[in-house]
Amino acid sequence: MERIRNRVTDPALKGILQKLQDGRRLDFEDGMALFATPDFLGLGAMANDVKEQKTGEDAYFVVNRQINPSNICVLSCKFCEFAAKKGDSKAYEMSLDEILARCGDDVAEVHIVGGLHPDWPFDVYLDIVRTIRKNFPRIQIKAYTAVEVDFFSRIAKLSVEKVLERLREAGMDTMPGGGAEVFSERVKKDLFPQKIGAEPWLRIHRLAHRMGIRSNATLLYGHIETREERVRHMLLLRDLQDETHGFLSFIPLSFQVGTTQIVDRPASAMEDLRTIAVARLLLDNFVHIKAYWVMLGLDVTAMALNFGADDLDGTIGKETIAHMAGADSPAGLTRNFLVGMIREAGRVPVVRDGLYNKLEVIGSVA
Repeated sequence: MERIRNRVTDPALKGILQKLQDGRRLDFEDGMALFATPDFLGLGAMANDVKEQKTGEDAYFVVNRQINPSNICVLSCKFCEFAAKKGDSKAYEMSLDEILARCGDDVAEVHIVGGLHPDWPFDVYLDIVRTIRKNFPRIQIKAYTAVEVDFFSRIAKLSVEKVLERLREAGMDTMPGGGAEVFSERVKKDLFPQKIGAEPWLRIHRLAHRMGIRSNATLLYGHIETREERVRHMLLLRDLQDETHGFLSFIPLSFQVGTTQIVDRPASAMEDLRTIAVARLLLDNFVHIKAYWVMLGLDVTAMALNFGADDLDGTIGKETIAHMAGADSPAGLTRNFLVGMIREAGRVPVVRDGLYNKLEVIGSVA
């Protein structure tokens, strides 16, 4: 931290820098000051320094595939342009053969999330996991958000613990962090009143962690939430991480406006980078902060590697959810593209698995 002191100009930021140097934890007021600082580059330098303390020059990615088995959903969240009702022209259901076709021997991880289908019993979701595990035993399976797990519990009349047990028996390794949105009752009532809120989401992840199931954590920002709500959301995640140490990474998700008319325009590149930097500084017990290229776009993602992020997600294959909301990033990227992108940002490309084990370090920065 001392080496970047001259790069920080805002007095409020200098005070926070001193707290970090002293090993003192940042609080809510510090989080708000980080969001408010006019010293954008100083903020980035601080976040970058903390990132390098945790993961050095490494920048991670995974060869993965995203699988969204169906977009038919019982919910009607205002911000979601992925979901459809039965009979809608955009509604779809994937067969098991179509799902298997998305996998491959070169794939390290699959990420499975989708709609809450009104007609599919829990066994359908279990069969998806079982079938992938049977045909690709070495793939790590990251499957089903807390929202989906809660839904399975209700339709199968099973406890959440039993649902997680059956998913793990079927072959699930980890859980994604989606469905958290932002931990705000105000926002929930307006944008997603039917979906579970903060308490159930945190409870399900707490239980998963206690069962030895690791997971990710997310924040959806850039809609009607406030910066105060973003900070409180991060601190609730930090509290749970203190308790369980079960989160693998934190993923800030930049809202895709699409045709929702919830806001006039998406978050700016500066707001995206600011949010990533604040997360790196506030979430001191998270090793990995992800810049999700699908929602950020490629240019902002590359810059994020010097604003606190150390992970880009992965090759994806064919992303559906954000692109149905109007994301203009590619549907998928090649391994070589990600390697080049990381090197251009001055980082060392590291191919990882779903648990952040290093599979390959691809040379040093030129």
